[in-house]
Amino acid sequence: MKKRYIMPDVGESAPSFSLLNQNGERVELKDFKGRDLVIYFYPRADTPGCTTEACGFRDDWTEFEEENIGVVGISDDPVAKVAKFHSKYNLPFDLLSDEGGKVGEMYDSYGEKKMYGKTYMGVKRNTYVVDSKGKIIQTYLKVKVADHSKKILEDLRK
Repeated sequence: MKKRYIMPDVGESAPSFSLLNQNGERVELKDFKGRDLVIYFYPRADTPGCTTEACGFRDDWTEFEEENIGVVGISDDPVAKVAKFHSKYNLPFDLLSDEGGKVGEMYDSYGEKKMYGKTYMGVKRNTYVVDSKGKIIQTYLKVKVADHSKKILEDLRK
């Protein structure tokens, strides 16, 4: 029987991950120790909603940097597709490939979805903010992409 993951909650340790980025380089959660990290899960590279979300983080990147906040986007797209998306929109943060959705499952952001009467496995559009010690401090579920990055910045500044 497949292990069922429960969404990590605020105050819990963020599930560890090790994935390949757009350059085929390994990126791990522990690489961000000492700074906050936004982990956003997006369903499919270079689709309208995912592009809006990624470009929002890109456009607000200077503010994330000023606040010492890292950002990574995770999808189940292969590295080649992630690389093309990253390059096309000149994204200043890593996009990570989670083919098979194992990391997404640990964050309850990969699983059964339904669209137009069909059921399939895919990435759920959720975001987690992890503090400098590796604890989840904020969750955003079923994210609306417009101004999502601005909302995160606003919440973290409170």
